[in-house]
Amino acid sequence: MGVIYIMWLRQLKRYTRSKARIFGSLGQPLLYLVALGFGFGPIYQHAGKGNYMNFLSPGVIAMTILFTAIFSGIEIIWDRKFGFLKETLVAPVSRFQLMIGRTLGGATVATLQGLLVFLIVLAFGLRPAHWSSLPYALLFMFLIAIFFTAMGTAIASVVEDMQGFPIIMNFIVMPIFFLSGALFPLDSVPRGLQITAIFNPLAYGVDGLRGAISGMSHFGMAVDFVALSLFTLLFLGIGTYLFSKIEI
Repeated sequence: MGVIYIMWLRQLKRYTRSKARIFGSLGQPLLYLVALGFGFGPIYQHAGKGNYMNFLSPGVIAMTILFTAIFSGIEIIWDRKFGFLKETLVAPVSRFQLMIGRTLGGATVATLQGLLVFLIVLAFGLRPAHWSSLPYALLFMFLIAIFFTAMGTAIASVVEDMQGFPIIMNFIVMPIFFLSGALFPLDSVPRGLQITAIFNPLAYGVDGLRGAISGMSHFGMAVDFVALSLFTLLFLGIGTYLFSKIEI
């Protein structure tokens, strides 16, 4: 447990030391909120769907968590390049504990970033349906963060090129985000997109967040929780296996 705590604390220290990282990562969510929230809001309302900001905000929060979590994997490549990873891996501790510690640390950082965006969207007009459901929102935020931190770790464990990592991430992340229902309702899309969403882990995260914050859910919050938990456990296993195979 001591190793897990140390790795978790190390990730938090990296986060709190970088003010540019904290505020710089808020640029994209703000752009989506302004451009889409106010741009498509009147159209969405005119179509009889209600407040688009209430619909969009959970997707923007999930997007922030996604990018913060998955790009934490690049730290593995950085540590490998400058030798810190070698010093860590030769220590007489389990690589499983190292993986869990850094995953929890990265997930905590991503969740904190999501909470910052949640405070921002409140100022932009988000009105939670039930304040008592916000603990469920926090749970879904953390599950999303764990899943994508584990995914980033898994990919960084087999990719050694620091320049190639962001390209691979964007190739994977952008379809996952845009096909998750973060920006549009899944109820009225073609059947093919609905089927795609069933196999998209982020779709359950966004839907669970939306259900907890705005009271709107496509799959149902229970289904969202079970599906996202299973996806998370699967990638924790994959990430742990690949991390344990890193050669030093």
